[in-house]
Amino acid sequence: MPGKKFEVQAINDEILEKFSLKNRYNFLNNNLMSILSPNEFNFLKEVQRFCMRFEKKNEITHGPDEDIYDWVPAFGEQGYITRQHNFEMCDVNYEHWGLAPDFMRNLALDMFDPQFAMGGGATVLAINPVYEHHEHVPIRLEALKDLITGKSPGAILITEPERGSDAVHQLTTCTEQSDGSFLLNGTKIYNTNAPKSKWVVSYATAEQNNGNMMAQFLVNTNWEGFKVERVNIPWVPKLFLGKETFTNMRVPKEYILGSVGKGREHLFEGLVPERISIAIMGMSECWGALAHAVIYANLRKQFDQEILKFQGVGFLLSDLWAQTTNVTIGLLKFCEAYDEKFEKFQGNIPNNIKQAMVASASQFKYHAAKLSRKVCYESANLMGGAGLCDNTLMHDYLNISRIQEIVGGSRQIQQYIMSLSLRTLYKMSVS
Repeated sequence: MPGKKFEVQAINDEILEKFSLKNRYNFLNNNLMSILSPNEFNFLKEVQRFCMRFEKKNEITHGPDEDIYDWVPAFGEQGYITRQHNFEMCDVNYEHWGLAPDFMRNLALDMFDPQFAMGGGATVLAINPVYEHHEHVPIRLEALKDLITGKSPGAILITEPERGSDAVHQLTTCTEQSDGSFLLNGTKIYNTNAPKSKWVVSYATAEQNNGNMMAQFLVNTNWEGFKVERVNIPWVPKLFLGKETFTNMRVPKEYILGSVGKGREHLFEGLVPERISIAIMGMSECWGALAHAVIYANLRKQFDQEILKFQGVGFLLSDLWAQTTNVTIGLLKFCEAYDEKFEKFQGNIPNNIKQAMVASASQFKYHAAKLSRKVCYESANLMGGAGLCDNTLMHDYLNISRIQEIVGGSRQIQQYIMSLSLRTLYKMSVS
């Protein structure tokens, strides 16, 4: 990979240069050109061109010493932090926006740098609740614009040391004061970007373990009473995940996105775009891993022929390719359908449709995370030592794919949600 920084070159020059970002994008585009609409395809190529220029101009090596957070302002300036919404209230207007354009954005960014793309996904989780509940309050609009334009990464604080997938029964408390502000006390953990973020969105409850008493807050991490420490996750060494401690941290009234009793509702309203975003990341990782493995298998020779011609390699790659293509088509269809309904109902999708989409989002998150783990591992395995060393981005794909089943609700939580949905469907179907 031209420009790739590594300790020892393990792959010969002829093969290494074929792993260029341009070639990997070409592989992706040749697969998707018949699937995507003209607008989707053109936007995908637009983001790809920016990534290629940015990599070349800034001599990005994707080596261990680079700080991926240094890249955030440039991507934010171009509008590539998120495309889930248009942000007219912040004087930011995008020609292409919605879940489907955001899929295209993430495909391009993930192939450019998987850890960078994952960090951007975490910022989106902070953007969405501020977008939904800004109520034209100036400080909320200021925070929203900072996040979408790349002035600061963002984080969402839900998980706690003693409350993982059980996001409702939280221990972090919020105590209302006479002036309408709140004091927050408690601890959050495993929150991507938090140590690097100026703005975070946090949940707390007026009564521990009572989901009906939850509230939602916009937090400036510079406030007194907020402490953040970095949690080391070796699989993603360039990402900063945090452990945050609130000690009588005061949240002014204008920063309250959801008052006591509204936090649970606000938490669940974001599940569809959140889990679809994670599914999108999973499928983007599949394409990134496949691009590496297919290029390698067509170039690497063993017993005087390309290893792709051996059934053990070619048939396995074909199977991974077929599964990745099919799930991509299904996920894209869901994104397009969501965008159509969002436009039709002017952002207020009816609850019965939302409920159906919650189940679908869990299905896609569950399936895409499992497939990412499989495709990334098998692709790296087919490349042998070349797939495990630091000469390419394959080690990033292998490592990140292990995380996808945990973030945004573990695999078991998705299965639980789906099982409840099956119960609901049974009651609707059987008289």
